[in-house]
Amino acid sequence: MKSPRFLVLTLLLLLATGVVYSRADTDRVPPSTPLDQLPKTIDSRSSNEIPISPDTLRLLGSGSFLHRIYRGTTPSGLPDDANAIGLFIGYFPTQRTGQAIHSPQNCLPGAGWTFLSSRKISLNGMEGDVGEYVITDGTAKQLVLYWYRSHGRSIASDYAAKAYMMADAIRYNRTDGALIRVITPMREQESMEAAHDRATQFASQLVTLLPEYIPN
Repeated sequence: MKSPRFLVLTLLLLLATGVVYSRADTDRVPPSTPLDQLPKTIDSRSSNEIPISPDTLRLLGSGSFLHRIYRGTTPSGLPDDANAIGLFIGYFPTQRTGQAIHSPQNCLPGAGWTFLSSRKISLNGMEGDVGEYVITDGTAKQLVLYWYRSHGRSIASDYAAKAYMMADAIRYNRTDGALIRVITPMREQESMEAAHDRATQFASQLVTLLPEYIPN
């Protein structure tokens, strides 16, 4: 049975949602650099664009999206696929008209992945938490970092991100926000710590770049 506190919080969120979506205001969206101008080299890794299918774009809704694979090189000079970093950023200028950020906790299971572990971590150079997950499709494993960013905040929790969005819609007439996902394969016999170090090193360099592309 749900606790009274949980029910009260749920009711407050529903009421706030009604206020936000009933307002006819046009959101205030500060200017920012387009996502596709994010550096193509981060953490000494060069990137390739990954096309997003029209069906996926329709599902994601109105926003700006970036999907890349960042790779280093092996000692022989070949692309290092085993230690690659996948980066997805979805930025929504407004979430007032039904457009909303899709949580990886919903999207990844829909793509056949299950969660093996989860925890919250911190990144160098960033205030706030990041969600860290190990996922599997029954054969391969991957380590995933994801967090929400809006108005200078970085938030790991889906519910906290929604609550802040509601509050900022009322206070500042802003509902813009983004999801950032960093993902790396876990090689057979590779420790979680090794995959964690690889992903967080990349993400720590990424966060210093984000304010130009996702407005504070």
